Amino acid sequence: MSEYLSPPLAALPFPNIDPVIVQIGPFAVHWYGVAYIVGILFAWWYGKRLVTNPRLWANGTLPMKPTDLDDFVVWAAIGVVLGGRIGYVLFYDFARYLANPLDIFAVWQGGMSFHGGFTGCTLAMILFARSRGISVWTMFDVIAAGVPVGLGLVRITNFINSELWGRITDVPWAVEFPNGGPFARHPSQLYEAGLEGLALFVVLRILTHGLLKLKQPGFVAGAFVTGYGLSRIFVEFFREPDAQIGYLLGGWLTMGMVLSVPMVLIGLWAIARAKRAASQTRPA
Repeated sequence: MSEYLSPPLAALPFPNIDPVIVQIGPFAVHWYGVAYIVGILFAWWYGKRLVTNPRLWANGTLPMKPTDLDDFVVWAAIGVVLGGRIGYVLFYDFARYLANPLDIFAVWQGGMSFHGGFTGCTLAMILFARSRGISVWTMFDVIAAGVPVGLGLVRITNFINSELWGRITDVPWAVEFPNGGPFARHPSQLYEAGLEGLALFVVLRILTHGLLKLKQPGFVAGAFVTGYGLSRIFVEFFREPDAQIGYLLGGWLTMGMVLSVPMVLIGLWAIARAKRAASQTRPA
């Protein structure tokens, strides 16, 4: 088991970056919170760029007005925060919050689930799109295309916070985290930032601007969901599971894997559905 590996003779020093950017009295601004805000604002800005580019859409018909995305920003923020918090409470530390229900509201203490935030934002997109007469699948595509940037930023702040670190290892790039014990560990937060953030954004950019897959509603969203699920499953082999949950089914399966497998299946189904729908509407 990796837990019994001796730490390497040398590990990369942990960059001691203060998780708090600025503090005035009891008010503190954290890198973690700023990453969420920047990620949401980037997805909003990037989405507006997409919906104002006729080349990307079937028949050059723009799918929605830029002002629709202006209004959706608040819906997205509520969906991400509420969904992320509820998901963490239910799937990662339910016993603790059942015993101390008021802690549910202490979001400044950390504890957000991507899968919960994803579900909350998805519900927000469905409700908003239907209220505006916008295609739900197109709404999914527009938002999904910019989300990886926010994911990458949040994972970097997980690294800054010295949380969600990886399993014990002897690889040359191992890091000894301040609260990870006297062991060198995989910097799994940076693995996730590279895969879920940078790599996934590049893939989606190729799909939207190179292959013009926004003309097949649901394809880009399906690629995002599949790409995230596969990236998360891969990184889970290097990431230390939450202490209150540990490993499942004999010491290799984690909760992150369990929650990501359905994402992969749903994403592949969405891609297949988009391709099938496009073939049915193509002129004979």
